[in-house]
Amino acid sequence: MAVERTTVNPWAWSVELGYNQGEIVSGQARTLYCSGQTAMSGEGKPEHAGDMAAQLALSLGNLEAVLGEAGMSLANLVRLNVYTTDVDLLFQHYGVLAGRLGAAGVAPTTTMLGVTRLAISELMVELEGTAVA
Repeated sequence: MAVERTTVNPWAWSVELGYNQGEIVSGQARTLYCSGQTAMSGEGKPEHAGDMAAQLALSLGNLEAVLGEAGMSLANLVRLNVYTTDVDLLFQHYGVLAGRLGAAGVAPTTTMLGVTRLAISELMVELEGTAVA
């Protein structure tokens, strides 16, 4: 049995912003819970200090790498948590995230939270995902 995803959107506005209010996942599935991904190099060094767009792009690339290692892609995301030290600045660069999710044909349920800081002080954004296949 294949995985079936059914969106739950009592209002249309969230879809216009690139996310669904809920998703029902049914059928036989594998679930991947991803740790928060940040703008860290493959050697574990923070990258792009002070550059939200570059940090967002690298964080998303790192999330894609974890998904790929599990045989999945952004298209498998059903949940995305976004943590940022500057919500207003992140919204200025939100197209980086929305564009790549849109290209993958997915609008995962999403929560964005402003936080005082992340584990490494120069990091500005962290993406935590859940995917099913």
